[in-house]
Amino acid sequence: MSLLISWILYALAIIFIAWLVPGISVENFSSAMLVCVIIALINIFIRPIIQLVTLPINFLTLGIFGLIINALLFMLAGYLAPGVHVDGFLSALLGSIVLSILSMVINGLVWKH
Repeated sequence: MSLLISWILYALAIIFIAWLVPGISVENFSSAMLVCVIIALINIFIRPIIQLVTLPINFLTLGIFGLIINALLFMLAGYLAPGVHVDGFLSALLGSIVLSILSMVINGLVWKH
């Protein structure tokens, strides 16, 4: 049950990000739900490989390069999801930062016992 609630809250967070960040648009709630699934799949399958490959760069930049990785993966999710559009890197960077902050809030609300 908490997985479904979490999924809905993440979709609402995506819609909020589209409202807040210029350059990001979401057509409807089902597009937001789909982009949540795509982001989850990217985080499961692609992110670990990219983090391993870019570990030296991430180490040298003290983790700042992780923001670039997040933005690029956010852009990829927007590209793959129909009904979701991310204009450019700056929009993706701001969107990924806001999504990270909202993720902490959502995880604190949903998984708190």
